[in-house]
Amino acid sequence: MKIEDAIKSTTALSPSKRTILNIMYTQIVLSETFNEVLKPHDLSTEQFNVLRILRGQKGKPANMGLIQERMISKTSNTTRLVDKLLLKELVTREVCPENRRKMDIAITEKGIEVLAALDPEVDRHEQAYADNLSEDELTTFNLLLEKYRGEQ
Repeated sequence: MKIEDAIKSTTALSPSKRTILNIMYTQIVLSETFNEVLKPHDLSTEQFNVLRILRGQKGKPANMGLIQERMISKTSNTTRLVDKLLLKELVTREVCPENRRKMDIAITEKGIEVLAALDPEVDRHEQAYADNLSEDELTTFNLLLEKYRGEQ
């Protein structure tokens, strides 16, 4: 569906406006469908992101700064996210022995199990969109997105 149809635009859009609207609209579609994957597990996208970061630590704890640095959404309130994950017993939080001003955050076995259950569902979600493009198109698309953000 063309972006003009999705937003019911009655005027022609410039290529720059069309691009930004396409990106924003696509992000919302992806977010809404991804939230449906996470919903049965009572997780938000940001909480899921924290769990994935902690799993990537391979058993080593992370501090709030490292988690915040690796978050996709840099505006996330990491402390609040970790508090919610603590209540669900998906992470632990302890005072860092080397620096008592820092907290060590680690994923629990329960957190690893939740991610293991989610992995195939997340893979299916990602693949459903990836299947709309060839491998070459995906590579080009990623390069263009990075270039569009001014990161190339």
